[in-house]
Parts: sequence; C-alpha cells; structure tokens
Amino acid sequence: MSESYQRQMQVFGQNPTRVVDGYSEEFEQTFLDLMRRSHRFSRIAATVVYNEYINDRHHVHMNSTEWATLTEFIKHLGKTGKCKVEETPKGWFITYIDRDSETLFKERLKNKRVKSDLAEEEKQEREIQKQIERAAEKLNAGGGEGESSGKEVVEDSDEKMKEEELKLKSGVKVGFALGGGVKQVATGKEKVEISKIVFEEEENEKAKNGEKRKRSGDSGRNEKEKRSALDELMKEEEKKKERMNRKDYWLFEGIIVKVMSKALAEKGYYKQKGVVKKVIDKYVGEIEMLDSKHMLRVDQEELETVLPQIGGIVKIVNGAYRGSNARLLGVDTEKFCAKVQIEKGVYDGRVIKSIEYEDICKLA
Repeated sequence: MSESYQRQMQVFGQNPTRVVDGYSEEFEQTFLDLMRRSHRFSRIAATVVYNEYINDRHHVHMNSTEWATLTEFIKHLGKTGKCKVEETPKGWFITYIDRDSETLFKERLKNKRVKSDLAEEEKQEREIQKQIERAAEKLNAGGGEGESSGKEVVEDSDEKMKEEELKLKSGVKVGFALGGGVKQVATGKEKVEISKIVFEEEENEKAKNGEKRKRSGDSGRNEKEKRSALDELMKEEEKKKERMNRKDYWLFEGIIVKVMSKALAEKGYYKQKGVVKKVIDKYVGEIEMLDSKHMLRVDQEELETVLPQIGGIVKIVNGAYRGSNARLLGVDTEKFCAKVQIEKGVYDGRVIKSIEYEDICKLA
C-alpha cells in the first residue's frame, strides 16, 4: 500500500509488455555474460550456472521475466542459437556458442590466411611444374646430341611411383617423377611423361648414386650431373611442403590425446586419455574421455600426443606429410623421434626414418 509501490504498479499497468521484455533482456544478457566469462568452452549443467548467477545480490529475478522456469529459459537459449542445449538423465546441460564480433573477426582472418596459403601453394606448384618441364626438355636435348638417330624416348619406369630412378641409355626409356599426376609434354616428335614423385631419404639417394651402371665414363658423368639437378629440385619441393604444412595447430578428429591440464586434476582428468571428437576453431578439442565417457573442451596447449605400440596406426598431425595415416615401425627414445611408413595416398609406402613424437599421434 506504499506510495512508491502504487506508483510502480501504475507504470507497469500502462505498458506491462515493455517492462517484462526489459527485465527478460537484462536477465538473458547477464546470464550469457556469465557463461562467456566462466564457462566459455565447457559443457556444464544449467543449474550450476544459474546458482552462480543468483549469488549476485543485484541479479534480476526470474519471476520478473517472461520465463516461469529455468527449463523454459534454457529451451529459449537453444531455439535462438545462443547455446547448445542437451537434455540428459542428470538434467539440462548447456554449451556457450561464441558469436562475439571479436571471435568472428578472428575467424575471418583465419579463413583469409588459409585461402592465402592455398593460393601461395598453387603458385609454387605451378612454378615447380615449369622447372620440371624445362629440366625434361634439357634431358631430351642432351640425349639427342649423343645418339646417331637424334631421338630419345622418355617414360615412366615405375607405375607404382614408389622408387623412381633416372636411367640414361641409348634406346632405353628414361623415367623420373615430380609433382602431381601423370602429364605429357610434347617436344617436337618427343613426349615426356612426368609421374608422381615419392621423395627418398638421403641415405637412399646416396645408395642409388653408388649403384653400378653399365655405360661409358662420359655418359655416367652426364647422368650424375642431370640426376643431381633433379635431386636438388626434389629436395627443394619437399622443403616447401614442410614450410607450407607446418602449422601452429595440430588437432585432428579421431586421434587419442592425453589431458595435461593440472586445473582438471581435482576432477580426475589429469594425465587421462580421450578421443578428439571435434576440433573447434583449430586450437580447441572436444574430448570424450576413454574411462568416464565425459565430454571436455580443452585447448591444445593442455593436450599431449599419444604413441601406440609398434605396428599401430598413427596420424601425422604436422609437417610435410600432415594429414596422412602411417604405421609405427619403431621409436628412438634418445632422440625422441620415430620411424613410420605412410599408408595409402600419394606417398603410399614412403618410409620416414626420423619424425618427432609431437608430429604423430595414435588413431582411435
């Protein structure tokens, strides 16, 4: 019956919808601010967040809003796309969906950077392809001078493209491989077939250079000079692939990682393993723990790669062969590196004798 209460009731009676909408908007905004500050990357029970919210003595009461219960409010957040909402036997769980302008701006920058990297990679591939064609023309020209017929046939010497050798003989076909798929380059009456390349280890290159060849000393020297030029070209392309594929993020879906966050030690997750079910913004993993089946969102800085037993399958998560699956052949505990063999794809069968632990991870 106080005068102030009567006055407030008159104001409310003049425009009740506007008053309720104002309180509802303030309640929702404050609730989401709390989610963004304290539980930005977590899947958490709605009641936990609500209890934290009402601890503030200046909070807006829910009975001032358009929602009669917390469940109605949580469903509203899900319908409007502001939170990911899940109903479980233990109650409602929510996950904040980050749509801040700063986050969107960063995402656009990342996408722009990715497109730039792809354009640069295509440009380098075209440049390398031109160098390959020029090298092929020089090989053909050099072979023509040394033969009475003035003609040389060049073709692929290994269909599987695992180990390519350059062989220069009179009337014998010469095969070498660089870059993408099979391509024919017409040079007058000659044709050059350029097949896919599989880079060999430095030791393999030295071994091949030491193989005996039945030809004259002059032709042997010419072959070595031409081979060294191609070897340098191959090494340069591998270095470029390493630079392009070496990223500051390494998470992939389907790999098994170890949680190294001491902040999660109290909940029993420290040094426990889980499967990456989803990668968020490249740097955050949604992890399903192997033992408890709980879902966590953890930054890659607080995760560690896991190695399987010898013979197990791993994902190459960084470096020149990023994204390839490989079989673990052995480990060097002193140098913290491993020996793997790539399975399937362009580099099928390729053996990498020294790859760092951090660049490979066990597949689920």
